Amino acid sequence: MPTVLAFHEVENVDQWLTSPKRTELFGKYDVTQIRTFTDPNGSNRVGLILEVPDLAVVPKVLADEEMPAAMQHDGVRPETLLILQEISR
Repeated sequence: MPTVLAFHEVENVDQWLTSPKRTELFGKYDVTQIRTFTDPNGSNRVGLILEVPDLAVVPKVLADEEMPAAMQHDGVRPETLLILQEISR
């Protein structure tokens, strides 16, 4: 399974950490091993490591009709989203 890193800023880190929305949405696409990260310096930057069944899933998840509402619920600042994909050599 390929690994994807996602970084973004949120309005409230504690709210983002406790929200079930990410697991609910990613689960529809068989995304597993969702690991969450926060900035140890206390900023509102957060990150995820995701195991995806196929890299083609990433744009599908982002285009999901539930994504905007889930991001809003979690306080995600969409304009700060950066996604990096694992490159196997």
